[in-house]
Amino acid sequence: MNKNKKIYIFGNVLLDFDNLPIKLAPKLKKTFPEIDFIIHDPNENLKPENNELIIIDTVEGLKETIIIDEIKKIKSSPTCSMHDFDLGFNLKLLKKLGKLKKIIIFGVPMNINEKKALKQLTKLMKWHNNNS
Repeated sequence: MNKNKKIYIFGNVLLDFDNLPIKLAPKLKKTFPEIDFIIHDPNENLKPENNELIIIDTVEGLKETIIIDEIKKIKSSPTCSMHDFDLGFNLKLLKKLGKLKKIIIFGVPMNINEKKALKQLTKLMKWHNNNS
């Protein structure tokens, strides 16, 4: 990953099943000092740089940390009102508007311990860095 690359970290500090990426942020900053890790609410305005977003988020149903690089792989929740917008909807909207061409999501399982998640995430991020 290039110097000053931004990686958005999503999660909810109040929900144990959704806050692991936030807990990992300080350790990731030490391992990858050249990357700006930004803790961000996924429902707030996302601003892709060069039509690209890199995200770390908790993903339901995973057994290990993975890379998701296609928006069509993201399931959207049913939307009945503005309160139902989620990350998937937001990303699909950005793509439709032509503001998002490339997405990389490092998906962290909900039920994984912190040490194992950090090890898997670090390995994937280094692999991605060497292959992008």
